[in-house]
Amino acid sequence: MELLLPHPSNSSPLTVLGFLDRAAAVYGDSPSLLHDTTTHTWSETHSRCLRVASTLSSSSLGINRGQVVSVIGPNVPSVYELQFAVPMSGAVLNNINPRLDAHALSVVLRHSESKLVFVDHHSSSLVLEALSFLPKNEKPRLVLLQDDSNISGLTNMSASSSADVDFLDTYEGVMERGDPRFKWVRPNNEWNPMVLNYTSGTTSSPKGVVLSHRAVFMSTVNSLLYWSMPNRPVYLWTLPMFHANGWGYTWATAAVGATNICVRRVDAPTIFELIDKHQVTHMCAAPMVLNMLTNYPSRKQLKRPVQIMTAGAPPPATVISSAESLGFDVAHGYGLTETGGLVVTCAWKPEWDGLGQDERARLKSRQGIRTAVFAEADVLDTLTGKSVKHDGVTVGEIVFRGGCVMLGYYNDPEGTAASMREDGWFYTGDIGVMHPDGYLEVKDRSKDVIICGGENISSTEVETVLYTNPAVKEAAVVAKPDKMWGETPCAFVSLKCSDRGSVTEREVREFCKKKLPKYMVPRNVVFMEELPKTSTGKIQKFLLRQMAKSLP
Repeated sequence: MELLLPHPSNSSPLTVLGFLDRAAAVYGDSPSLLHDTTTHTWSETHSRCLRVASTLSSSSLGINRGQVVSVIGPNVPSVYELQFAVPMSGAVLNNINPRLDAHALSVVLRHSESKLVFVDHHSSSLVLEALSFLPKNEKPRLVLLQDDSNISGLTNMSASSSADVDFLDTYEGVMERGDPRFKWVRPNNEWNPMVLNYTSGTTSSPKGVVLSHRAVFMSTVNSLLYWSMPNRPVYLWTLPMFHANGWGYTWATAAVGATNICVRRVDAPTIFELIDKHQVTHMCAAPMVLNMLTNYPSRKQLKRPVQIMTAGAPPPATVISSAESLGFDVAHGYGLTETGGLVVTCAWKPEWDGLGQDERARLKSRQGIRTAVFAEADVLDTLTGKSVKHDGVTVGEIVFRGGCVMLGYYNDPEGTAASMREDGWFYTGDIGVMHPDGYLEVKDRSKDVIICGGENISSTEVETVLYTNPAVKEAAVVAKPDKMWGETPCAFVSLKCSDRGSVTEREVREFCKKKLPKYMVPRNVVFMEELPKTSTGKIQKFLLRQMAKSLP
């Protein structure tokens, strides 16, 4: 056949930014964002985003194409709008975890070379402290976010300054100065960077993940397909928008005209109240949030099913089972910051419907199979580089290949080369197995595998057993150095309120002995009121490892 070349009419760069234009046309009068007393329609959200993008591009702020603009804030309307407005100006969007300490925040701001920071009023003192660590010529300018209706005394920040840091304006001021007819900046190439996200740093120093317009588009379409998201759903923002852009749902909800229910603080009473008040249909949550909901003393059966996607850490089957008994329809996926969202999901099969609840939960706790628009996912033997046996037992490193994968780590060629290797795979650093049906299951982070007397122990397997104990609320297992064995498993456990003080270390170990080989039974059990976590719900095992080292 004759070779036909691409033409401008059939080669427009892929980008999710056009979803907002369509939402304004199709869902214009439908609600887009609800928060406290704030309600916006999709027409209003479209106009507001264009106006903010216009001001960013204007001479007053002078943000150039490709420069980094950061956002530090919770799940409030302005943060949602900035997911569109910043890249619509041609800038690169950088969401930052507002729960970082000042020093860690300063490291991210300096590494990202951010030129402007939109900062929530609750984080303003944190940001000022972080900027005090930076040289004066490297300090970005600040714009204040004020989404709460009860703010007082913060409306006159424009043109004020503190500690050599300029507060240029409020978010509303930036928006009001903009042009609603602004022609947003389309990418010259779909490989242009669109977002810069930093990893949570649970196992190592944070890295800056650069995602292209193409990768974001693929990831967002992915998120719509694997969840079969309908038109006009009601989406509750229990997943932080700063965490991989809410797994792509910041843009996906625009594609389907969703009503976005924003929530500043995520706790069980608030979630149950908002589900009932707004008839929520969809939400995403880390397993920690599922666990919080199922252990809430005043929990009650949902009036109607709520679709909930969980990921971020391997969810114990008992947590999934408990959530579904309340009326949540739990779906499970797997991805990384480096893939912009979930690229593996536990696609459900009709023949599993007739299984018992515990068996269904066990199957659903597996990460699953690659999504429809992702190319390949495999588990490779770390020594031979070949695919492991599909037996659910043989472990290897999980690898990916597909359009959602990042461009690389920002200003880190060595880190990029270490994960994106010459064999064409992206290496995740996660250890897993492949089951006979082709579904993969994460067993551990490579750094979390415990090597005891030459035996490899999956901390996740031990944790799964601990979660079956009715007294256990949370559990994490890490390696404790041992002179004889090299390492031994050490369990950190949080008990349910009713069982605190009544369960002993010996009882927990005896429980594990009945369900695990002797070498996998924790040698130490440490009780804590609550396990340390990142703001995205991942247990901070590096802190627990430090604690384990100090144990006798």
